[in-house]
Order: sequence, then structure tokens, then C-alpha cells
Amino acid sequence: MPAGTGASYRSLGDLGEDVYKSTTVADQTQSTGQSVLESVKKAFSFASPKVEIRKKDPLIEDHRECVSIVSRDRNKMPAAASAEESALLGTMPSDSMDDIELKNIQLQFPELRYPTRDEKLIREERVETDKGTLLVAIHGNQGKPAILTYHDLGLNYISSFQAFFNYIDMRILLENFCVYHVNAPGQEEGAPTLPENYTYPSMDELAEQLQFVLGHFGLKSVIGFGVGAGANILSRFALVHPEKVNALCLINCVSTQAGWIEWGYQKLNVRHLRSQGMTQGVLDYLMWHHFGRGTEERNHDLVQVYKSYFERRVNPTNLALFIDSYVRRTDLNIVRELDPTRKKEGLTLGVPVINITGSLSPHVEDTVTLNGRLDPTNSSWMKISDCGMVLEEQPGKVSEAFRLFLQGEGYVVKAPRKLVTSTSLEVAPLSPTKISDYRLASLYLEICNQKSEWLSATIHITENPISEAVVC
Repeated sequence: MPAGTGASYRSLGDLGEDVYKSTTVADQTQSTGQSVLESVKKAFSFASPKVEIRKKDPLIEDHRECVSIVSRDRNKMPAAASAEESALLGTMPSDSMDDIELKNIQLQFPELRYPTRDEKLIREERVETDKGTLLVAIHGNQGKPAILTYHDLGLNYISSFQAFFNYIDMRILLENFCVYHVNAPGQEEGAPTLPENYTYPSMDELAEQLQFVLGHFGLKSVIGFGVGAGANILSRFALVHPEKVNALCLINCVSTQAGWIEWGYQKLNVRHLRSQGMTQGVLDYLMWHHFGRGTEERNHDLVQVYKSYFERRVNPTNLALFIDSYVRRTDLNIVRELDPTRKKEGLTLGVPVINITGSLSPHVEDTVTLNGRLDPTNSSWMKISDCGMVLEEQPGKVSEAFRLFLQGEGYVVKAPRKLVTSTSLEVAPLSPTKISDYRLASLYLEICNQKSEWLSATIHITENPISEAVVC
């Protein structure tokens, strides 16, 4: 410390004690808990013995009291001491909230989110059928192999498939395919209420409507991709027209007729939708149907999006007709035939099938029943963990499974992820004639993608021998 400043300390020597000693020189006799603030108050008490300093618990009150003492006794103290005290008091904390006044609070609520149509990538067309018109959305180049989708109850192609097919891995996959999204009659967004005399098609008639879709776009065969009620419709179409279906990806598919509990709940939902609209009971059932239980704990934002969608964007009368048709469905009447001599009799689905469900979905047992009725040589069952609505909650796992499934069926697709990172990998030229195991074909394609962007060879799959269940 400069000597000139030290002289100002000695000018208060007439007080009988060097009161600034604790702020300049370490004093071994004083307790370590004495603070600078207490030393300053002690100095002020010697300078003004008639002023009683009352100690309060809050530090801010002590600071204010000390400032008032200094302001009253400033004229009685030397100029140097007054300057020193001002410098010391300037380092003390001050309440920065004294001059702030809260006048009002303005609440801002987030905007409700809805699935919206992507007008840049998707175009819509009306297809005339014997049971009315269908809205079909086309996504991709129509000159490429076709994937035909069908949605579940309460949804349409926008709310059911658009987010999934916009997923980054599926965007890469769709460079090689064209997707045709079929909407059930009256289920598209903004659809007018169907006439009262309109007879809604049964599940078999909804499946036969796909004949008109294929004829309208000139499609010889398609790859089916269905969820819930849509998966049941695609399965019925594949049973009647197996030559027009190359493969099926079924999510939460039910192959049996409705039980008494489901029939009672759905009939009650139909009554409420027709008379009162989208009630809380119907909304709760739809959320359970798609997500299972405990969805709000897993993904609160997703729940709010679909709740708002069901309440504001769904035509309740048209939905009641679709639910009534679904609850009156018949059994698919398929059975696994273990006798190889009778497999060609068409007792089960003859096309390759990947059967997917979520571990938290209420339809797990239904998919297990379907898996037990399929041919194990051309079908596989997959249960994805920690989800109920697999397309929304686990799009990465579904897209990866679907890509490998298509590769196993002979479709050459571009891999979105690189499994082999070594640059020195050499691939021996193989003759891609017939590979019996689709996992071997998938591995082969993954390795070839390290050397070139596209693989021009065509893989011909003769069999898909997967008998065990696959759990992700």
C-alpha cells in the first residue's frame, strides 16, 4: 500500500486504537471470523460514541445503516478519512433490485402443431372406384417401383406416414421408389361429411378398391405398407391378388375378428362420434389404440400433437363409419401349413411379410397370433422396444428393418449408414445370382456400397428362411 495512504490511518490515532489495523495488517490476536464490515462499524462507533449501531441479521440492512452514519458524521472527520471511508464503502454489496419495478407479466403460449401436407414433394389425385372416390397421394418418381401405404383408424396419409417418410433414412430409401398413399373414403384431411345414404365399404370391399388404384396408375405390382386397419386391408388384398403384391410390411396387424370387449368399446365410440362428435372417451380410446398406456411419460409433445389433431382435424361422422366397418371385419382365415406338399394351396399369405409391433403397443398379442399363422420361411416378426406407435417413436429402427427387408427381397437400395469404415477394404467380384439368406444379401450390399454409390447388379432372392422372432 502506498505510504501516503498509510498516513491517513495514523491521523486517527487519537481515537486510542488503530481501528484500520485489521484491514491492512494481519492480526494474530483477533479471531479469523472478524470481517471488514465489523471493523468499519467499530471505527464509526469510536468516531461517534453517541450513535448506537443496531445490528440486524440481513447484510443489506447493516450496509444501509453504516452509510447513514457516515453521511451524518462526514463533516466531523478529517478529509483523508472521509475519502478512505468512501472507497471502502464503495466495495460493499448493494441491492441492485431497489430501482426495478415489476409492472406487468405477459404470457406467451406456444402454437399448436399439426401434421401438414408437403405440397412441394407430394401431389394428390382422385381415383374413381365402384364404392366412391379415393384420394391418393403420390410421393416420388412414378417410373420406379411402387410402395402402397394404408393408414390406421383416425389417421390419414399425412398424420400416419408423412413424418416417417420424411425421416432422413427413408428419404434416401425413397430415391429408388415411388410411394402411393391411399386414404380410406372420407378420411382425408378436410373431407366433407359423407351423405347419410352412403353405404361405407366393408373391409373386403376396401381391399378391392385397391384394384382401381393399381389400374389408375398402371401398376402391375406393389409393396404393401400398412398400419392397423390398413395392414388388415392390405393383407386381404394380398390373399385375393397375390400376383400383384411383391411384399408386405405390416405394423400392428390384427388377423382375427373383433372380440366382445373391442366390439363394445368401438360401438360406443361410433355412437358418440355420430351424436356428440369427438368426446373425451373417444379421444382416450384413440390414444390408447395408437400409443398404448403411459404415453405422456414417454413423449408429452407427441401426445399433445395427436390429441389436438384428433380434436380439430378429424371428421367425426366419417370416422364413425370407418370404425364401424373395421369392427365388423371377418377373420382372415389363414393358417400355417407345415406340409410342404400343401403350401401352394394358398392357406396363408404367400408373399414375404415383415410383421412389426412396439413393445408398449396394445396389439402385441395380435401380431403374435398373426405370426403363428404365417409361413416361417417367408415371414419374420419384430418387436421394437420402448414404443407403442413405432413410426413416430422409433422411425430409425423401422426404416432400417424395412430397408434390409427390401434388400432381402432383391431390391437394390442405397444404404443411409456406412457399417464398414476402412478405406483399404477390397471386395471380390461375386456373381449375384441366387442368395438364399437375405441377411447375407444385405451384408453383401453394405460392403459393395463402400466401393460405389450404386450397385448395378440385381439380387434374386429365392427364399427368406427366418423362423425365429427378431426383437430390437
